[in-house]
Parts: sequence; structure tokens; C-alpha cells
Amino acid sequence: MNSNTPAAIARIDGGEAHPGLRGTVRFFQRCSGTLVVADILGLPDTDTGFFAFHIHEGGDCRSRGFPNTGSHYDPAAAEHPRHAGDLPPLLSDRGRAYCQVLTGRFRVNEVIGRTVVIHGSPDDFKTQPSGNAGEKIACGVIRRV
Repeated sequence: MNSNTPAAIARIDGGEAHPGLRGTVRFFQRCSGTLVVADILGLPDTDTGFFAFHIHEGGDCRSRGFPNTGSHYDPAAAEHPRHAGDLPPLLSDRGRAYCQVLTGRFRVNEVIGRTVVIHGSPDDFKTQPSGNAGEKIACGVIRRV
């Protein structure tokens, strides 16, 4: 269960406004939870360098603006930021962000076919239902490895 091979991966691509944005988010099932490892390049310059980072319920990144990603993954009907898909923000350093987080909010099998979304603004961790995170600037579908 603690393999060095991810159980799932999302290949991240930026939308039309951010074609150079790309990366991977890997999901590892651990005994203690799910390890999420994000390595993202090409993030735009912002005042803060922070970007909201969530798992969304939908499974489609093909349409402009990513409208088919739906809402945050939230099987327990919790309030934001307690959705299962609410993750810590990404912090960009010259366009690159690397993040590892261990979460007990979901198992890898529960998010297969859903999407990872990067938003253009930081999450404020209070505004309902999505933290006032701004536009969806990048997306990737979570697929089993």
C-alpha cells in the first residue's frame, strides 16, 4: 500500500489564457491517507503567488474555461474549506509550484475520473461555496496509472 508508484495521475494543462501552464498531480494511496504530489510549471505572475488548488466533481477539461469540472468534490456535503476536494494552495516561485500533502479526506479510488483544478486567485478559506478562488486557469482529469 505504500508503493513509490502513484495509483493515479492528473496531467495538468492551462486554458487558452495560460497555454504554457502544465504539470502533474500524482496520487499515492498510503495506510495513513492519500498523498497528493503536485509539480506545476508556467503559473502566471500574481501579487501573492498563491493559487487555489482543488479536486472538482466533474470529469471533463475539454471546454474553454473548464465549465464541466463542476463544483468541489464534496461527498459529505460539508462547507468550504472542509470539502474532501479542498487542498492547500499552491505557492509559485517564478512560475513553478511543488506541493505535497497527505489527506484523509478521500481515497485515491474515490477521485478517479474527477478533475484537479488550479484557480487564478488564492482561496480565502471562508467564502461559500468555493473560497472566492477566481477563474479556473488549468485542469487535468485524474486517471488510474
